Amino acid sequence: MREITIAVVQFQPTLNEPDENIRRMSDFINKICTEQPVDLVVFPELTTTGHECGLRFTDYAETVPGPTVSRIAKDAAQYNTHVVFGMVSKAKVESVLYNTAVVIGPDGELIGSYGKVHLKGEERLAFRNGFRFPVFETEWGNLGVLVGWDMAFPEAARSLALDGADVVAVCANWELPHQDEWRAYCVARACENSVFVAAANRVGEEPSYQFFGDSMVLSPRGERYTGLEDNAEGYGIARINLDLVRQAREEFQLFQCRQPLAYRNVVRKY
Repeated sequence: MREITIAVVQFQPTLNEPDENIRRMSDFINKICTEQPVDLVVFPELTTTGHECGLRFTDYAETVPGPTVSRIAKDAAQYNTHVVFGMVSKAKVESVLYNTAVVIGPDGELIGSYGKVHLKGEERLAFRNGFRFPVFETEWGNLGVLVGWDMAFPEAARSLALDGADVVAVCANWELPHQDEWRAYCVARACENSVFVAAANRVGEEPSYQFFGDSMVLSPRGERYTGLEDNAEGYGIARINLDLVRQAREEFQLFQCRQPLAYRNVVRKY
């Protein structure tokens, strides 16, 4: 039996204050991991900066790895846990920015990063689209990562599942009035791919948005293992059995009729 413990953090970043946000992220990791051993901690999208930074995103963008990754890596190594969080990153061409989710391993090593593919609204003015859906190997299984609006597109999670993901970590900034869609997409992505979904959505307000939280961990059948329905900071912890992924896929014969390779290649380039 492959059991792991997952924590989803419902976080309210302070807009344009990356140092303060990173400090508070460390406080959450410390609090969560001193309560009990945790294998994976998931934070929301753009945790280090907030959502509406506009042109200031250029000032906060870092390479991956970089200073922010190094600071969070120390916490991951201290508590022997994986950490997934959202930040703004830059490419070698400094004007090219990505809305990025970073995956850090329990030794403090950078496992990888993912650039958000499906940008929404004014995000397109600040960020470049990502171009692939990577799956990261860990000591306990395969981890896929999505960011925010990616959840509205079934092919994103399906691509991760076809490449072997057992858990899909979601870093999100979903805002009101779209709470019903958020819940529906989280359950649908879990059930249609027989994967665990660990979705961390932020809370609080910014000039144009109000965020509602509703972070959750869902089973491959869409069962809610833990959740935070209040619009307040906090975290939920769930113990999951990764063998349920294989059991659900066998029961529902989920991937016996596999998609043609040509279609899957289109999905990869979406």
